[in-house]
Amino acid sequence: MRLSVQAEAFDLGAEANAFAASVPGAGAVVTFTGLVRDNAGRLSAMEIEHYPGMTEKAIGAIMDQAMSRWSLVDALVIHRHGLLRSGEPIMMVATAAPHRADAFAAAEFLMDYLKSRAPFWKKEIGADGVEWVAAKEADEAALDRW
Repeated sequence: MRLSVQAEAFDLGAEANAFAASVPGAGAVVTFTGLVRDNAGRLSAMEIEHYPGMTEKAIGAIMDQAMSRWSLVDALVIHRHGLLRSGEPIMMVATAAPHRADAFAAAEFLMDYLKSRAPFWKKEIGADGVEWVAAKEADEAALDRW
């Protein structure tokens, strides 16, 4: 397992290729990358805050759950913090398993739990000012399937 909470941008292709190369014998690799989205066309940036140490511990526990629930060969989570512009990658999840069903399920589990349980605080900076992003009911409801 590899976890990185970082301010620096990452190269999705390089990370995906390196992960795939590190899991010989896996039959499936699933990757997902979340991007800063600007639904209304008014977002200048998003600022993501976290508490070092606490964040890694919480995400590590989520990753441990995924590793124990599905037949994974390996898992990767990269999550950025700091000031991010629209279109920039926020996070990446990669899972590798002998078969695709476990790789897909574990990746979705990780994404759902990162969205709702990883201790990050996000604020949107735009033409209308600054606003903290509130938790969404749909994100909480997504956890019910796990």
